[in-house]
Amino acid sequence: MFALYKKELQSFFFSPFAYVLTALFMFVFSISLVLSIAMMEGTSLLKFSFPNVFYNNFFYFILLIPLLTMRTFADERRGGTEVLLFSSPLSVPKIVAAKFLSVATVFFFMMVVSLFFPIVTMIKGEVMWSSLICANLGFFLWGLACIAVGVLLSALTNHAIIAAILGEIIMEGLIFLDSFAGTALVETYPQVNSVVEWFSMQRRFVYFSQGLFRLEDLIFYITVTVLLLVWTILIIEKRRWTRV
Repeated sequence: MFALYKKELQSFFFSPFAYVLTALFMFVFSISLVLSIAMMEGTSLLKFSFPNVFYNNFFYFILLIPLLTMRTFADERRGGTEVLLFSSPLSVPKIVAAKFLSVATVFFFMMVVSLFFPIVTMIKGEVMWSSLICANLGFFLWGLACIAVGVLLSALTNHAIIAAILGEIIMEGLIFLDSFAGTALVETYPQVNSVVEWFSMQRRFVYFSQGLFRLEDLIFYITVTVLLLVWTILIIEKRRWTRV
């Protein structure tokens, strides 16, 4: 499993792909940082919340994830290397886990690089690390769930671009849940509204961004991620046996 994990990581870091996406991630972060500080110009007290950067740019950050996951299985099928992968001594769960962990590692790398800004801020100011760490944890967990979605979609098609497009659509749909829950139509049905809110990943991230760590939110993100990976395993396992 480690050999496949290492191979997948090399495919990211031995090419410009991971660095380009990290640069895009940092570009969005930087623009939001500058604009947020510019809006505070003229105030007597300069306060800035790094968790707000993640929350206000949720849409742009999350849409980068399908670009990370689109090639996980789609390129294997398109390039004909999926047969070699299936004939390896690795079990399907280990194959899926290795690919998932490799993408999660790249995403973690992007998160670590973003710490450059609060570290620089510490030189002339103060950083509430407890709130920042909690927000980063929430965003990382949300990202893991989105990575699991992307890996599942990549397992369903042999076209990486199609997997990316479907991933973008689903990510937008997940983000739209908050707006949908706030519509007059849904609010007239309290039970429907509560169900929609329960499935809203973005609303759960709000608690993390406020520095609030809730066990139910942690369990929710982990459960969603595991269920999606199990679904991916079942799809790959079925395709593996049909080739035998």
